This record gives sequence, structure tokens and C-alpha cells, in this order.
Amino acid sequence: MRPSRYLIYLLSALCLLAFACTFVPDLEKGFIGAVIAISVITLMDVISVWRRPDLVIERRVSHNLPLGGWSKVLLRTHNHGKRSCFITLFDYYPLEASVEGLPHGFNIPPGQFADIYYRIRPARRGDACFKGVEVEQRSRYSLWRRYWFFPIESTVKIYPNFAEVTRFNLLSIDNQLAQFGIRRQQRRGEGLEFHQLREYRQGDNLRQIDWKATARLRKLISREYQVERDQQLIFLLDCGRRMRSDDNELNHFDQALNAMLLVSYAALRQGDSVGFLTFGGHQRYFMPQKGQQAVNKILNKVYDLDATNHTPDYTAVARELLMRQRKRSLVVMLTNLRDEDQDELNAMLRLMRSRHLVLVANLRETILDDVSHSPVQRFGEAVRYAANEEYLIRRQQAHASIVRMGALALDVTADQLPISLVNRYLEIKRSGQL
Repeated sequence: MRPSRYLIYLLSALCLLAFACTFVPDLEKGFIGAVIAISVITLMDVISVWRRPDLVIERRVSHNLPLGGWSKVLLRTHNHGKRSCFITLFDYYPLEASVEGLPHGFNIPPGQFADIYYRIRPARRGDACFKGVEVEQRSRYSLWRRYWFFPIESTVKIYPNFAEVTRFNLLSIDNQLAQFGIRRQQRRGEGLEFHQLREYRQGDNLRQIDWKATARLRKLISREYQVERDQQLIFLLDCGRRMRSDDNELNHFDQALNAMLLVSYAALRQGDSVGFLTFGGHQRYFMPQKGQQAVNKILNKVYDLDATNHTPDYTAVARELLMRQRKRSLVVMLTNLRDEDQDELNAMLRLMRSRHLVLVANLRETILDDVSHSPVQRFGEAVRYAANEEYLIRRQQAHASIVRMGALALDVTADQLPISLVNRYLEIKRSGQL
């Protein structure tokens, strides 16, 4: 229980009156009367909040909340008491989250319900808990504030923000990928499966014409192909210390996770199987599976993962994958490399290139591009620019070494990764490299 500012004002006025009595003795009787009146009112006001209010509070929140996205939370309050209560609610929401709409004050008549909504935006994935609701009760004359805690626990799961994948779901991969900046590559006739025969259309390659069917039907007939299905895609997700780098609102690990989910969805729609293996502090394996339900399984397997302070061991993860995965697959490694990792990375690629096609998606910090495009006006800026360019050159040399080892390389910033990775996956599918 705490005194309100109104009680403090009254007591301050009483002190001023006592001080005035030292100069004007006739005010003494008035001072004594004021003391008695304020004491009685204060005591009556204390009694009005002495008992716990007869409230029932219920929290309604989704069991799954998106990382970095706003979600609504409902606090429903039912007053079972016999008189009105003026209360202020504060919900003990999970740490590392932002909220709008708390605390919230309102008056609730006896026997009535009151619903308040507030918004929450989680900033960290994993399991989170709402521990309870704190109620601030105002006394009848607003001289006191009494605080009560209602232990109402709710456990939720904070998932990667799947909004991009949901939006991606509304468009056909075959016909409308260009709306996302995902470009269709011209088919080369390799790595494609026969789909059906159809009438010749203007623009069809002459190699697509089926001359036997054309002679039989006496009109031009073309073969229609589809990208080969039933292939396997394996992600190697780096959970090491460099993936903790922050770019905008999300770190590299969260961006890599979003990209993995997006490409997984695209691959499953293409009829491929998708699995993953994490390394660099966390080791989880998800056996390649087909079907759209695999997206939810992957999501449930990775939602509580986060970047660690460990250094990734590329050679160890390569050996682990070779033991688990016998069938030739497209292996996409999501990581943040430095030039000092080159020897270990080369050893990894030597182990894997005989069985799998490897794509190394190396995340680049946005600040590197910002420095490259910033004007140079001072000596310190010139030194910074030169060091940045030297680092980028070493980075290009490292990527050239990856290509020489027979692997594929992708060097993009974290925000460019999802669409760039889908583009590269579709390009590999259509080129028949796998």
C-alpha cells in the first residue's frame, strides 16, 4: 500500500497550517480540527482498500507469437464484488518484449466484465511466460493505492516470423514467383522430367517437338517438362558466435532461420525433401521429409534455437552429415565466414564434394556496403575505407577458393538472403547440377 499524491498534498497543507500556527495562535483550534478530520478520512480510506478486491482476471493470448511482430493480448476482468472498483492493470509480460497499452486504468461496476487489449512484440524466440497480473486499486477518496498480485501464468512459444512465408504461400511458385523478385531461369532441357504432351506454342524450342506424335496427329506437338522432383535439400545452420551479428532489427541467425524456412517451403512445394543439421553450439538433426506438413515440423524443431558463443567446427559437421546422409543432396550451409576459416572450410569441402553439391551462403554485414558507398572526406574515413576494401577483396578471394573446390558460393547481406537463396535453389534445380 502506498499513499497517493492527494494524501501527500493534504499532509503538506497540514504542515503549512502548523507552521502558520506559530505566528497566528488563533489558528490552533482550526489546525486541531483539520488533523482530526484528515485522520478520520485517511483511516476510512485505508479500510476501503484493506480487503482484497473480489476480481477474476483471465488472460487470452495466442499460444504461438511471431518474433518481431505485433500480437494482441486480452485481459478480461470480472468484478464479483458489491461495489465499483477503480483499478489499473499491469501484465507481467515476457522479458525482452515491447508492449503498447500498459498499464491501463478503468472503473468496473459490480457484477460487470471489462475487457482491455494491449499489444506485444517479442524480441527473442523460444518459450516465454506471462507470470501474472498486478492490480493497482484506488481507495474510495483516492488517498491510497493498494497493489495486489494475481498469479495468472500463460506459456507461449515465440516462433520465427513466418509472415514472409505466409505471403509466399498465396502465390504460385510456378507462375508468380517474379512478384517476390524471384526470377525464372530459362530451362536448358537437362535435369528435367517429362510431364506431358501438348500442342506446340509460339516460342517453344524445336528440341521440344515430339515428331512421332506430330506425324500421328498431323499437327505440331511439344513435350512439356517439369523440374525433377524427389531430390533432397539439407541445410547446415551455423549457430556460432558470428551469427550473433545484428543487422537492423534481427541478427544474422534470425535472418538465416527465416531464409531456411522460406526455401524449405519452396522446396517442399517442388516435391523435394528437406532436412537440416545445426552446428556451432547446438546440434540438432532433422531427417529429410516431404510434404507441406514438414514446414511445421521444422518450425517446431528450431523455434527455440539461438546463436551461441561457440566457434563452429566445419570439419566435424561435415563428418556428421556424411554419416547421416548417404543420398546425394544439395547441402546449403548458412554461415558467416572469415578468411581465417578458409583452411578448415577447404577440408570440409574436400570431404563433401564427392557425394553432395554444396552451396555456401555467406552472410555479409550491411555496414561493409555502407562504408563502400560512403563519401570519403577525412583522413580517418580514408583509412576506414581502405581497410574495408582490403577486407572485401580477401572475402572475394575466399569465395573464389570455394568455387575452385567445386562448391557454389553466395555472398549477400542478411536482408537479401531469403530471396537470393530461393533464386539460387531454383537455378540449381533447373540447371540439372544436382
